Amino acid sequence: MQPRGTMNSLTRDQFHRPVRDLRISVTDKCNFRCPYCMPSETYGEDYAFLPKSEALTVAEIERLARLFVRCGVDKIRLTGGEPLLRKDLLELIARLAALEGVRDLTLTTNGWLLADMARDLKRAGLHRITVSVDTLDDATFGKMNGRGYGVAAVLKGVEAALAAGLTPVKTNCVVKRGENDHQIVDLVRHFKPMGVIVRFIEYMDVGNRNQWRREHVVPSKEVVARIHEEFPLVPAEPNYRGEVAERYRFADGSGEIGVISSITQPFCGECSRARLSTDGQLITCLFANSGASLRDPMRAGAGDEELLQHIVAAWRRRSDRYSEERDFLNQLGSRKIEMYQIGG
Repeated sequence: MQPRGTMNSLTRDQFHRPVRDLRISVTDKCNFRCPYCMPSETYGEDYAFLPKSEALTVAEIERLARLFVRCGVDKIRLTGGEPLLRKDLLELIARLAALEGVRDLTLTTNGWLLADMARDLKRAGLHRITVSVDTLDDATFGKMNGRGYGVAAVLKGVEAALAAGLTPVKTNCVVKRGENDHQIVDLVRHFKPMGVIVRFIEYMDVGNRNQWRREHVVPSKEVVARIHEEFPLVPAEPNYRGEVAERYRFADGSGEIGVISSITQPFCGECSRARLSTDGQLITCLFANSGASLRDPMRAGAGDEELLQHIVAAWRRRSDRYSEERDFLNQLGSRKIEMYQIGG
């Protein structure tokens, strides 16, 4: 058994990647039905989501997060499903914000409930926020959220986040060819004067049900080229090692954009992300087909040191590099955990 404070040197995977970033899915429920994540034909109104008794409690999440910090994690992101649907979210944020060693506590949301919650999120201790905004066009937005909702409420949420000081505010846009790729520059044009960082994400084959095809992918290089025509860009250095977004600054010095190129430029070699599912599974890759339960030993009475060993052992076994092996693994018909269960 290793004494407290020495786990960082052990927490390296098979490719010597450390664990630095913990993404916690606080709920598997969502009020949207985005086709690339939770298509409505599968997740209907009567779909049986995880029973509350099987989801991690606030105290359990806090306990596991503290152990991950001992392993080297200094950044925690809350995801879902839609995290703002969780009733005790503010209590959870307050507890996580109080953990020594957490330098960055952030959250990703679809923004639908954000306008009314932004100030409370900030007061609870959330540092910053990312909002999913795939388009500014109501018809396209309604199609992409699977509910027919217009974008106005989400844009109000972005404005409320700025006013509350949840900065830098970022927006995520999943770019799908033939659906919203013609509106890329519109997003930059809208958010650039506000100081909001727009990040464009290549359409990924997350989960098993989004009917992903490679021809739907718009390469990040194409995205950057389109934006550069109207808003000249210059490459920027990463904020930290392992950052998944490739950054570009506006040549006029007024801000930046980012692109996430999981399909065309895999970044597996620098990936330092661990994921904790709503039911307490430690998952070591967004495209994984299984995880290691931390909830079960915890509820069976495991102490902190035993749980810590479970975490370290799972990470040390990690050899995931799906994006680099996508074509080969897809030929094998490998099944994947659905994105709504583990966040993006």
